[in-house]
Amino acid sequence: MTTTATTTAPAPFAEVPVGVPAGASVAAPDSNGFSISSLVLGIVSIFASFTFFVPVVGLVLGIMALKREPASRTMAIWGVVLNGVMLAGTVLATLAALVFGLAMLPFAFI
Repeated sequence: MTTTATTTAPAPFAEVPVGVPAGASVAAPDSNGFSISSLVLGIVSIFASFTFFVPVVGLVLGIMALKREPASRTMAIWGVVLNGVMLAGTVLATLAALVFGLAMLPFAFI
């Protein structure tokens, strides 16, 4: 009578970051993607505000970050401020160009 030994693979170990004791629970890192995106788009909108869409997207992401990511509130506020200022500047420049264009319209047919 022969007996066969069955071997089972050991249970896979969960990845533990370096410096964390083996039995400690590891919390998921806070996500601050909306805040970073809003801040980056705010900085980019300084150079690309004429597109009108960059500041709008950055403003929306900043407002979403204020609601969802309390840990990165400062970045979200800076993103909202930069995008809001650049969006207001774009709207004012567009209105000024429109008014100037309409004011020059009677002189176009002379």
